[in-house]
Amino acid sequence: MKVSGELRDFMARLGHDFAHPELLVRALTHGSVASPTRPDNQRLEFLGDRVLGLTIAEALFEADKSASEGQLAPRYNTLVRGETCAEIARELNLGAVLKLGRSEMMSGGRRKEALLADAMEAVLAAIYLDAGFETARRVILRLWTDRLNSVEEDARDAKTALQEWAQAQGMTPPTYAVTGRTGPDHAPEFQITVTLDDGRNAVATGKGTKRSIEQLAATELLKKLG
Repeated sequence: MKVSGELRDFMARLGHDFAHPELLVRALTHGSVASPTRPDNQRLEFLGDRVLGLTIAEALFEADKSASEGQLAPRYNTLVRGETCAEIARELNLGAVLKLGRSEMMSGGRRKEALLADAMEAVLAAIYLDAGFETARRVILRLWTDRLNSVEEDARDAKTALQEWAQAQGMTPPTYAVTGRTGPDHAPEFQITVTLDDGRNAVATGKGTKRSIEQLAATELLKKLG
């Protein structure tokens, strides 16, 4: 199939020249523009999540041979979560080549965290189907390399620290609730309240994903706890 200059530029940023570019087109096709003859990227997203997961799990396993499962799990979660996939997608300017329906485009779909994360996973699956696991693995390790190198620090997040503190006090894990939301769908502002068993709580407000604001709320409560 004929490949546009825009897709050629994206392949260069991605670091993989597709032998079967129709796989990449499918990976970039959102459900809002899909049709019986133009399938969306959901099946590829499912596969890409597994390709990413195996690659990251293996990389972490090999990088720190003394780490326990309890140490590896939060590092793994940090690297494969939707926020990280969306960050990688933004670095590649993936949003510029997403194929969206008009309503999705008008609502800021090219910037939506979930759409970018899903498409990033679908692109990884497309590479896997186009050239095999080793090629997909090399692309992933190159794109994720900075995060792999800093993951031990990144994985020590406030939510984990707060949960560990609560458990040490004999409490159940803290609860997080959305107590306010403003702004458009593509750039929401959340108010999150985190509460402990004994009623102590903290509130944080900000733009971004709910998880990122939960981290801020956990940080605020940790400060209160000293």
